[in-house]
Amino acid sequence: MLRISFFFIIFAIKNIMNHIHILAINPGSTSTKIAVFEDSKQIFLKNIKHSAEELAPFASITDQYEFRKNIILKELENAEIDINTIKIIVGRGGLVKPISSGVYEVNETMKADLRVGVLGLHASNLGGLIADDIAKTIDGGKAYIADPVVVDELEPIARFSGHPAFERVSIFHALNQKAVSRKYANSIGKNYEELNLIVAHLGGGISVGAHQKGRVIDVNNALDGDGPFSPERTGGLPVGALARACFSETYTHDEIQKMICGKGGYVAYLETNDAYEVEKIAAGGDKKAELIQDAMAYQVAKEIGAMSTVLKGEVDAIILTGGIAYGKPFVEAVSERIKHLGNVYIHPGEGEMEALAMNGLLVATGEVTAKIYN
Repeated sequence: MLRISFFFIIFAIKNIMNHIHILAINPGSTSTKIAVFEDSKQIFLKNIKHSAEELAPFASITDQYEFRKNIILKELENAEIDINTIKIIVGRGGLVKPISSGVYEVNETMKADLRVGVLGLHASNLGGLIADDIAKTIDGGKAYIADPVVVDELEPIARFSGHPAFERVSIFHALNQKAVSRKYANSIGKNYEELNLIVAHLGGGISVGAHQKGRVIDVNNALDGDGPFSPERTGGLPVGALARACFSETYTHDEIQKMICGKGGYVAYLETNDAYEVEKIAAGGDKKAELIQDAMAYQVAKEIGAMSTVLKGEVDAIILTGGIAYGKPFVEAVSERIKHLGNVYIHPGEGEMEALAMNGLLVATGEVTAKIYN
């Protein structure tokens, strides 16, 4: 009996030791989300808020790196999570050079590009830097990023803007779009690479991508003024009027940039970036809020219609995802305009922490090979 108990204990310990612990890090402009997964199960989640006063001493986003890293370590310590049990750390991919979809091991070239902001400085740039620094303190620790916003799989024809001085670029919610596409494919017993999908990520920014057999061959630039307007971004603007505004001496360059990203959309029209708040006041009879909410749904539907032409009408499903997909009136308004294009699948929420962790798990189990950034 004792012998059986002994071997049972050894077997149980082995099973525990074989578990893969993954730390996901997702830095945002005013928060840092962290999560710990044991294999595919989330065992810890924390959204750490950063006040304007806390961030004020830092001249640039890169300067916040040590501050945010120390807060992460403190939160893990408070939760009694031993950092040394974590072997895989996956940071939100920042504005690195355009790369193909996948998981990338953090290397010196990537870190240099994240620090200088080769395609711009954004809080997500800190993800890979913090992941690498923490991984270096752990025996056998590895740091990765997965499907950053600059994933670029555009077809050559999609890069044309209308003038050689301005090329269309791929900046979108690649992490969530790819993750929900794979989930949908799995739910119908198929591989993502077998399907043609249109995915609309509905959040603070809105991106609508045409996924053809596993590649996003066209997508609006959700950061820099393209596609539908969103809670805080203008989307595409009438370019003549924009050019006149730029040279009117009414606005500075920074003010124009903020107008496009940060103070556009709902913020400009209704002085809030909270889509749920707009939904509530629209439902309460505010005609202006109702009209603007309908206008955003109209523009999303129009962009989805455009992407159906990219796929030549061969659309297996249309997926609506992101935080705004929780809003029933908005989803219904979009669905009413696009239902003739194909089946509409609603997957609300961003799921970014799970997506980061699952990409790390795929590398840890050998199902995916991490790519080299250069």
